[in-house]
Amino acid sequence: MDVRELVGQARLGRPRAVARLISLVENAVEHAVENAVEDRGGPAGANQTSRALREAMAELATGAARPYSARIIGLTGSPGVGKSTSTGMLIRAFRRRGSRVGVLAVDPSSPFTGGALLGDRVRMQDHATDPEVFIRSMSSRGHLGGLAWATPQALRVLEAAGCDVILVETVGVGQAEVDIARLADTTVVILAPGMGDGVQAAKAGILEVADVLVVNKADRDGVQATVRELRNMTGLVETPWRPPIVTTVASKGEGADDLLAALDKHQAYLEESGEARRRRLARARDEIEAVALAQLRSRFAVLHGDRLDTLAERLLAAETDPYAAADDLIAALR
Repeated sequence: MDVRELVGQARLGRPRAVARLISLVENAVEHAVENAVEDRGGPAGANQTSRALREAMAELATGAARPYSARIIGLTGSPGVGKSTSTGMLIRAFRRRGSRVGVLAVDPSSPFTGGALLGDRVRMQDHATDPEVFIRSMSSRGHLGGLAWATPQALRVLEAAGCDVILVETVGVGQAEVDIARLADTTVVILAPGMGDGVQAAKAGILEVADVLVVNKADRDGVQATVRELRNMTGLVETPWRPPIVTTVASKGEGADDLLAALDKHQAYLEESGEARRRRLARARDEIEAVALAQLRSRFAVLHGDRLDTLAERLLAAETDPYAAADDLIAALR
């Protein structure tokens, strides 16, 4: 693989090159353990993947004409609220403006086989032939928080491909899976009427990360009650930015203009307040930290066998304590 040529093709917006680069990022996760094993005589193919990934990331990061220039909008919410349909509605809205749109749709992976249906993009088939829209489904591959491990690097690829807006649709999340708030410039939390009462709305977590709240399926009964509960909850906290509440019927495209206006208003707030730079700096810090921790985990995996088993036996025999055993394991990494 000529990585430099691949990156050059991706910068021209060639879909095949963009897809291959994202695949390279995803495959690097699978080879993380093998990369560490190769230091002790393991398979060579793993290290080739690692070197290709490093070369690609160096090309993308240092040669970027507009680093961190794309608007990253995260869409999250419980399963069944209409995240994929809302994503499709936003694609249409941004395309009417002439924006190039990238989509990363994260699907849950099987805890048994590691596979995933990758069905989110089925609901976005209307845009499959648009050359200015790139849609990529990603498996979470066991990563918690609603995203895939490779999502930050995939964002770099889409930015290099000239995407003006990148929509990141998370796995259907619960109340604590809020990684998207650390990755996106604007986080959209989508809810639907009849999926919980005021107590559910009051629970900390998912609502606290919202920059924009969307009540989808607004043609159902109970929408006004849901809006009222959300308004009461958001009114309890004094913050510089209070999330607007937008009602939509994404399957019919209703409410798209209101949602777009809310997103634009938040983007203006980010730029005027300096919050945009703070969030992007935090995103860069998290990206570095995630890569460093992944490398440490891969090295740890090499020691996971005999040494860890030995320490576990000593702990059961009351010859050591968990903290001392952990210190022993960490010392071996050095």
